[in-house]
Amino acid sequence: MASPEQDGLGVRGVARQLFTLRRDPLPPMRRPRWLARLPHGLIVYAAVFFGFMTSAQLQDHYRVHDPRIVVLSLFTGFSIVAAMFRPIAAWWLGLVTAGFVAATIHGDVGQGQSWPWTPLGPFAFAPLVLLVALRVPPKVTAAVIGVSVACTGVAEALFRPERSQSSAIGALLVFGFAGLLGYALRATRLARSQLVAQESLTEEERARRTLLEERSRIARELHDVVAHHMSVISIQAQVAPHLVENPSEELKENLAGIRENALEALTELRRVLGVLRSEQAGDPADPHHPQPTLAELDGLVDNVRGAGLEVTQEVAGIRRPLTPGVELTAYRIVQEALSNCLRHAPGSRVEVGIAYGPRDLHLCIANSAPTRPAPPSPGAGHGLLGMRERAGMLGGELAAGPRPDGGYEVSAVLPMDPPGRSSYETKKDA
Repeated sequence: MASPEQDGLGVRGVARQLFTLRRDPLPPMRRPRWLARLPHGLIVYAAVFFGFMTSAQLQDHYRVHDPRIVVLSLFTGFSIVAAMFRPIAAWWLGLVTAGFVAATIHGDVGQGQSWPWTPLGPFAFAPLVLLVALRVPPKVTAAVIGVSVACTGVAEALFRPERSQSSAIGALLVFGFAGLLGYALRATRLARSQLVAQESLTEEERARRTLLEERSRIARELHDVVAHHMSVISIQAQVAPHLVENPSEELKENLAGIRENALEALTELRRVLGVLRSEQAGDPADPHHPQPTLAELDGLVDNVRGAGLEVTQEVAGIRRPLTPGVELTAYRIVQEALSNCLRHAPGSRVEVGIAYGPRDLHLCIANSAPTRPAPPSPGAGHGLLGMRERAGMLGGELAAGPRPDGGYEVSAVLPMDPPGRSSYETKKDA
């Protein structure tokens, strides 16, 4: 099928299209699937019908009993079938076959009988024009109709029997209608294809934008965590010389360099991430709002209970403070999972489980089947994407999916010692 970019063909392009023999199969219908091959079946039926009617009309209407009419009838039907695969080649075959039909009946045309087309001839040729118009640009379709009508006019002007009736006007009307119908169907199919492609691009762009927004949000929240550590390094480097009796000049110089580098890094960090933070001044990641930790999880659960959900919470293992990044990520995962329960599972029972392992923190938020239909949610529907981003940032894993009882479950495993963390920080926490 020709693309929209090929529609603006010049004279040479149209001429080149008229003499191409390239394969261009008729695409099946997309919806519904059980009707996918219906057009092909109808075309085969039309080929058999018009092949049989051509033979019958030549014998009954024109009283032609030449054995050649069997071959002409077969070629009439075959050209229609071939148009499903090679439309231009099939059109030429149909046009040549129509010429042989006109030559065969030339000496048998009676008073008032149509020539060079038989009464059924334009209608048998119309499927070829229609199938061509479905696959080629409008200019090529117009050329196909023009050549077909021109051949009719030339035949009438040079070889028309005296008592015959002109069939050029009828052929022009039938071919024009078939061409317009094919053009309309082709334009509709191209518009639908472009719409599907645009919807796919829009969905991809929406997912990409949501991913970037979620990453920006994570960066804004982690700004406080990183800035805190850089500030501690700077202060420790400034205080360290006073904790040592008679520190050497080399030690003072190295500590001063550490403090200077820490301050420069902190300044650059605030400059870059401050841009992200300034886009949403009211965001919870604002410097005036400390980042939440698992110690505040009880308040979050109480808020969800107040919204109408039955929530139970269970903590296993030895509860202990974790690194700020792990604390923040765990809190946000539980928060997002509970928000999804509120939006998509009203009236359900929710279980929140937290297990402190030797090296990993395990989270599990599971809800039962909702007791009433969920109202339409205005959200973007990418909450799971953000949770996976947070878990993956720490080198952890997150899984989510439906439960056999009709509920839903979100589980995550977060390493307590994320990749890239220094051995000094590990010892410090211990």
